[in-house]
Amino acid sequence: MLTMEKRQIAAMLFLYRRMKKRKRNNRLHWVHPILTKRVEFGAFYTLFPKLREHEDKFSNYFRMSTTSFDELHLKLKDCIQRQDTFMRECIQPVQMLAITLRYLASGCSFVDLHYTFLLGVSTISKIVRVVCCAIWSVLRLECIPEPDKDKWKSISQKFETRANFPNCIGAVDGKHVRIVHPLNSMHINYKGYSSIVLMAVADADYRFVYANIGAYGKDCDSNVFQKCQLWRSIVNGTMDIPEEKCLPGSQDKKIPYYLVGDEAFGLHKHLLKPYGGHSLTIKKRIFNYRLSRARRFVECTFGILSNKWRIFHRAINLDPDFATDIVKACVVLHNFVRDRDGFETEDMLSIAGLESDPGNPPGEMRRNQATASAKNVRDVLSNYFMTENGSVPWQFSKI
Repeated sequence: MLTMEKRQIAAMLFLYRRMKKRKRNNRLHWVHPILTKRVEFGAFYTLFPKLREHEDKFSNYFRMSTTSFDELHLKLKDCIQRQDTFMRECIQPVQMLAITLRYLASGCSFVDLHYTFLLGVSTISKIVRVVCCAIWSVLRLECIPEPDKDKWKSISQKFETRANFPNCIGAVDGKHVRIVHPLNSMHINYKGYSSIVLMAVADADYRFVYANIGAYGKDCDSNVFQKCQLWRSIVNGTMDIPEEKCLPGSQDKKIPYYLVGDEAFGLHKHLLKPYGGHSLTIKKRIFNYRLSRARRFVECTFGILSNKWRIFHRAINLDPDFATDIVKACVVLHNFVRDRDGFETEDMLSIAGLESDPGNPPGEMRRNQATASAKNVRDVLSNYFMTENGSVPWQFSKI
């Protein structure tokens, strides 16, 4: 039986819930009068048609050209279309897409969009999530397909041409996307703030070849990457990467194709990182410099992503799962816009002089000792960069 004190508490909770329900049911407006003027004053009906008349303004507002916007709308409209009811007409897919792109491009809050587009805050929240999920599900395989052997060779050729680093099939790194989350959380990273991890591999065109999104911020880059499907496929031999080959102009030894990363990752024959330590020989310092030239492509890709989609310029004040959906959409949109519109000048400004992120604290993730074959690949390359065929004229001035 309940004690008298527990009975009183239960009665007070019942009355509180009843009063709250009555207050909700007796609100003054079903739809606020301001929102009923959406057609007359909402940004989609007033500003959107004018933006379409000026390509530069449209691109600045939505971060893509009108042609790309129309193509994206055509691909998504069947997936995000809603039905009219006897109470109200549904919001059309083109308006849903405009709201979502503006949210991602500006980094503003749902409340800001509430006053701009004259829609309810909860309605805008639902729209953004539906469209972001649709972008990932509909366009992921098109914009980030799993590379085959020919694609890996093409990526390697561009790294050799643009970074003078042969047999490289991508640069890998992790980016911590800041979120607003309670303390004592699995999402708090070593820098002291809450985040989710965007683990990505980029090519020499500043495109994402692979992306894994949503790992806890507390997890180090190496552990996150080891759990990724791409890395497991490479280690297990199920990924269709090219066979080993000799370095250009050399007939000594065949070496495998590999990814390049920073000190945070474990050394593997398919994943090279810089030599550690301070008192390095000239040969090792030149190798580190040459590797950094290849690895910077993923850092620059992150810079372009953040500068185009300004949602990354602030902490995302949403549930971690919702934030993950947003990051997934931005990664897909990055490749989508890159393939169609190229780069804007303001996007490229963010990567000028970009320094490498220090990554995780030294020694945090080196669980596995490097194998002899992995060290051998790195030593073969360091020796090759000192030869006439493998050196570049300016490398000694950069160490």
